[in-house]
Amino acid sequence: MDVREIRNMDDEKILDEIEDLKEALFRLRLQESSGQLENTDVIRHTKRDIARLKTVQRERALAAAQAAGEVE
Repeated sequence: MDVREIRNMDDEKILDEIEDLKEALFRLRLQESSGQLENTDVIRHTKRDIARLKTVQRERALAAAQAAGEVE
C-alpha cells in the first residue's frame, strides 16, 4: 500500500483498513505458527501497512489539534 493511496482515503476508510489488516495479521500469525505459511514476508508487509495507516491517522489528528489551537 502506497502512502499516496492512504492520504487520499477518508478517516473512516483508514479505520476500516486498519481493522481488516489487523485481522489479516492475526490469521497470518496463526498460519505461521502452524507451519502453513510459505511466504513470511507477508507478515512484515502487513505490519508496515498498518504502521503507515496509523502514521497518516496521527498526522491528521495532530493537524486538527493544531488548527483548533490556532483558532482559540
